[in-house]
Amino acid sequence: MPPKSKEHAVVRLERTIPAPPQRVYRAWLEPDLLRRWMAPGGLEVQRVEVDERVGGHYRLWHADTDSDVGGFDCELIELVPDQRIVFRWGFVGPERTNGPAYDSLLTVTLREAPGGVTALTLVHEHLEELAAAMPRVAENVGAGWAQVLEKLTATIAAVGR
Repeated sequence: MPPKSKEHAVVRLERTIPAPPQRVYRAWLEPDLLRRWMAPGGLEVQRVEVDERVGGHYRLWHADTDSDVGGFDCELIELVPDQRIVFRWGFVGPERTNGPAYDSLLTVTLREAPGGVTALTLVHEHLEELAAAMPRVAENVGAGWAQVLEKLTATIAAVGR
C-alpha cells in the first residue's frame, strides 16, 4: 500500500461551464466574484486579495459561523487570458501568513467548446506536503473543488452578463 501522503497527491476535475471562456477566466480573478463562489461547503470567503500579474499574490481567507478557518495564500505563476491560470497554491490555517503554508500546484485550463460554453479542466497536484501535515484536509481536496466548481457555475449563471 502506498504511503498516505501519495494517496491524494493529484486531483483532476473536468466541467462544462455554460459561459464563454472570457467570463470564466474573469471569475477566477475578480474579487467580487470570488467572494461568491470560492469556498467549499458552508464556509464563506471573508477576504480576497488578487494582484493580477505573474508573480502577484492571490489570497482567500475563509470563515465559518464560529471562527476563522484559514484559506489560501497563493502566487499567480502563469496567466494566459481566457485560456489558462497556474497558481502556486498554499493552504494556510487561521494564522494565515504567520503560520505554515502547504504549497501545491493548481492549473486551470479553459477551452471554448461548441455552443459558446467552456470546457474547464482543473488539475491540483503536488499535494504530498499537505497530505503529510493535514491528511483530513488532503482527503477532501477533490470534494472541495467539486463543490466550488458547482458554485462557480451558479455564480456565472446568476451574473449572466
